[in-house]
Amino acid sequence: MLAVADSDSYLKWAAGLLDAMPSDWMTELLVVRSPIAPSESQIQAAVSGTRIGRAGGSGEGGGGLPPVLAARRLRRAAERFRPDVVLLACTGPVVDVLAAEILDDLRPRPAFVSGLPGISVPATEKAWLYRSGCELFVVHSGREVREFAAIGAALGGGGSAAAGGVALARLPYLDLGGPVPAERDRVIFATQAKVPRRREERETVLLALAALAEARPDLDVVVKLRGRDSERQTHNERHHYERLWLAMAGEGRVRVDALRFATGPMHEHLSRAAGFVTVSSTAALEAIAAGVPLLILSDFGVSAEMINLVFEGSGCLGTLDDLAKGEFRVPDGEWCRANYFHDDAESDWLDRIRELAAAAGEGGLAPARSLLDGPEHAAARRRARLRLEVPPRVLRYGYRARRRVRRYLKAL
Repeated sequence: MLAVADSDSYLKWAAGLLDAMPSDWMTELLVVRSPIAPSESQIQAAVSGTRIGRAGGSGEGGGGLPPVLAARRLRRAAERFRPDVVLLACTGPVVDVLAAEILDDLRPRPAFVSGLPGISVPATEKAWLYRSGCELFVVHSGREVREFAAIGAALGGGGSAAAGGVALARLPYLDLGGPVPAERDRVIFATQAKVPRRREERETVLLALAALAEARPDLDVVVKLRGRDSERQTHNERHHYERLWLAMAGEGRVRVDALRFATGPMHEHLSRAAGFVTVSSTAALEAIAAGVPLLILSDFGVSAEMINLVFEGSGCLGTLDDLAKGEFRVPDGEWCRANYFHDDAESDWLDRIRELAAAAGEGGLAPARSLLDGPEHAAARRRARLRLEVPPRVLRYGYRARRRVRRYLKAL
């Protein structure tokens, strides 16, 4: 299996899935260069706790962290590796371009597998459409399987739709764990790039964390970032929490040292956590797996837009007032079994991948077809490919530098 990731969250997911592959499978993990490619520190955090991280990485030529490769070098690496299965652990437009154009004519023809790296409730047509050229779509709860299977049946066509290929896996980073320390002295706030959107809303979260730090000086209150302000993430973050905090401290609204901001592997932070809080983050599931009491903030709404709809009925919803008082929750066991904490025996993704690998080895896979094939989608696909083939430093010139970009492409 060759796995390709394009951002920090997808890289973490890919490394975890490869960790669960049978030991006799050859695996390779690469990062495709794009404007959202993770930094070296983000790559280290993403693979931490997996076999790749423990072994110092798996990369082109062996050794080191997974390398970041331009699209053309990625194609050459795939030709050398000759995979039976390609795991496209990427954002939707990148999955579409890789499956439909950059890797579409690999011979022998591999099976394409994709999926989503975290909570995917409610299922969306957009997520399915971008991955419709893949044979298998991997999700992580029975509810997600049912919802995406229904979307696939309604839309028809494409690789995954034709195969009916929605498979169930356990989120791979729920079982990293580690030794339990003697002391749990931290409260971890896991940020989410997309929500809440408004600056004022984010400031209220920081103020509640500051109130908790004031009331509980025995606790180390940590804002766990996916990336520093200068680092890219899977989703753009308009109001970065650390930047907001420094501005609030400069205005005298908070004491600058009341909170601590940190990056690094989530499982390491959770190992010391006495409580966990988020507005919406898959890290909440990691907290549950680690036995850490938690709080899902509902002050900004519980909805698909807030990406926290799945937590209805979990027993973990609470408010900023609860956070300021340090009142965390223990999730409902029935909710856990229905959402992401199913029995391992229910997971079928490995069996499905073995079947696809066998079919690929026998040359039995039909050419990949995407629901986004066709002239009406050609311009969007060209834009997505441009982001992979043109270095980010060139793209940053923007609209006024179109001639530079064209000259660069011509020189290639």
